[in-house]
Amino acid sequence: MAGSHSAGAHSPAREQEGWFTGTLVLFCLASAVITVVAGLIQVSFGSYSMTIGEAWRAVVDPAVVFNRQAWNAFLFGGELPEMTRNNIVVWNIRLPRVFVAIIAGTTLAVSGAIFQAVTRNELASPFVLGVSSGAGFAVLATLVVFSGLAPFLPLIAALGGTIAFLVVYLIAWKDGTSPVRLVLAGVIVNMVFQSLQQGLFFFADDIGVVQTAIAWLTGSLTGTGWDEVRIATIPAIIAIVLAMAGARQLNVLLLGEQTARSLGMRVEMVRFLLSGVAILAASVAISVAGIVSFFGLVVPHIVRNTVGGDYRQLMVGCLFAGPALMVAADVGARLALGGVQMPVGVVTGLLGGPYFLYLMRKQRSMGEL
Repeated sequence: MAGSHSAGAHSPAREQEGWFTGTLVLFCLASAVITVVAGLIQVSFGSYSMTIGEAWRAVVDPAVVFNRQAWNAFLFGGELPEMTRNNIVVWNIRLPRVFVAIIAGTTLAVSGAIFQAVTRNELASPFVLGVSSGAGFAVLATLVVFSGLAPFLPLIAALGGTIAFLVVYLIAWKDGTSPVRLVLAGVIVNMVFQSLQQGLFFFADDIGVVQTAIAWLTGSLTGTGWDEVRIATIPAIIAIVLAMAGARQLNVLLLGEQTARSLGMRVEMVRFLLSGVAILAASVAISVAGIVSFFGLVVPHIVRNTVGGDYRQLMVGCLFAGPALMVAADVGARLALGGVQMPVGVVTGLLGGPYFLYLMRKQRSMGEL
């Protein structure tokens, strides 16, 4: 991928391709089908027994789909209207988990794609650059020490991720930054915040808090509902819109700093602002799903290998591939072991690690875009 999708491949011919190509449309359609199928499987099974047909009929029941009061309850926390038991189980318990997976998958994929362009390094991700660890430490500190601030977890996660990346930026700064220094500084900050996370466990004397903290560290969608959807939707939309608006700037950054400056770009400012968008996107996912390993690293690679390295198309591909893979992984996490639910981060780690190893063996070189 480094060779086939390098900055040099940003030719005038590619510039004329625009936002959509035939390959991208097919890729998005396939991803959407996977998301829908995995979502339907997710809502079909659970402790409350109902047939697959009953579950699917509940999903498309007009009494809920076109009920304004129901949507007011889902999206704004209003009072639920009278519903059948099947509809309550599907719409109030099982479907919100699918929606949270869609939001988390989208934002993590977008965040990873931006970081890989900003650092011009295909090994970059929110985790590698310390953003995930910083946000995770802030969330854990809130749960263990400042539990009264739990309703503000997204803001706290964003603050933690921002502080971590600012520290990375300061460490990497030497008359400007460079992709290599950013990644190395990210590795250092990541290790420090991981140590701080482990240290917090010594202050937790409630086993429930410890279990919640472990779920955050491994990445889990268990127990997520409409509260998480309401928390994450608006910041996710803001991050996605800003990311799409910055796709052309990401393409220019991939041309190299000297070329970008010669084209009139203020490289450091653009790099910093786009990093802020990536931090916001990653923080949204971490605030509702915890630290899901490998996801922000692998998904952009899958999209890049399929639709190419143009960030206009890559971003669109991430919007569809992220949800598909996250929802499918969560189905595996919830149903693979029968009555025992695994954290989705365990599944993404088990699948993402071998896939990344396959990419390393397949490609002649990796590291720089």
